[in-house]
Amino acid sequence: MAAADIEDGSFHPIATFVDGRCVGASATISFEVTVPGGGTGRMAGVTATGVIATHRRRGYLRQMMQAMFEAALERGEPLAMLSASEGSIYGRFGFSPATYRTRWELARHEAALLPAEPDPGSLELADAAQAKTAWPQVHADVRAHRVGELSPLPGRWDGLSDEADGTNGPLRFLAHRDQYGNVDGIANFRLPWSPTADRAGTLVVEALEATNPAAYRALWGLLIDFDLTKTVVAAGRPRDEPLRWMLTNPRAMRITRQTDNLWARLLDVPRALTQRSYLTPGELKFTIDDDQMCPANNRTWHLKADDDAVTCVPTDETADLTITLSALSSLYFGGMSARHLTHAGHITTHADDAIGRLARMFWTDPEPHNSFGF
Repeated sequence: MAAADIEDGSFHPIATFVDGRCVGASATISFEVTVPGGGTGRMAGVTATGVIATHRRRGYLRQMMQAMFEAALERGEPLAMLSASEGSIYGRFGFSPATYRTRWELARHEAALLPAEPDPGSLELADAAQAKTAWPQVHADVRAHRVGELSPLPGRWDGLSDEADGTNGPLRFLAHRDQYGNVDGIANFRLPWSPTADRAGTLVVEALEATNPAAYRALWGLLIDFDLTKTVVAAGRPRDEPLRWMLTNPRAMRITRQTDNLWARLLDVPRALTQRSYLTPGELKFTIDDDQMCPANNRTWHLKADDDAVTCVPTDETADLTITLSALSSLYFGGMSARHLTHAGHITTHADDAIGRLARMFWTDPEPHNSFGF
């Protein structure tokens, strides 16, 4: 099946059987992911992976991974990604953190915004039906410009409802319209009931996206100053949340948790590297070791990026650096530090300026982020 025939959200299950009994299972989901430069790349999202306790450490997980990698390559997906349940499991298969997410809190009395131009648009409270229409439109616009963002799974917003969810209360929706009446931002939030006084008055933002700074500021401006609330909580947010720089007191936004989000693994190095662009033109020759799971990657490559094209071809010339597959996978979306990876032993340099060139070429601003997992 050609890559063009694969639909986003296509599900590809796999299982391991011993004596007719299923002892392990996993699956991949076909996604499009936004890569540096604003283009999109095909990606296999690994999910629902496990081996039963009685059959661990027998190589079944590695066999399933190998089979999924080969199938993804046949579908034209040069990249695999996953959410790691444990940080020590997937590094041996070449995966490494590529995006991060944070949970933060903000006290309402500290939530003053810096002065700004008047908002040309308007805010309105919406219902679930309106949110189901608005979310795909807003997400599509945001995804086109956000490195690391994924194509939505089918039915992604079908479960939105105006009904109460136990003590969490109903999910509420806030939409922003531009001066022409088009929705250009939307947020899902709750005002859950708390059995204790110290947590009463908390507003929880479950999701917020906007296609422009004015809509973004307007949405947050209302949510962080909502009547009868004391604290705003938001999870799954970017590490470099712009709201922090809109506050009169930036340190008022307190990060209460940070974790890696998606881990990446390049399956086809030259194809993956040539489907993204590079902030700074340049060229690098690097040697990579892929631990034999994708043996075609095991050699020295010459990456060259200029204003017209990107090429990545095998070379017999001396490498500027040697890099592990996991380090290259982390660098791919531009949110990790090449120098930190070098200090950690994942990159060995053979030319004085190699790390500087690597860092400048692969860096992206803002950091990559994806708003949902799978």
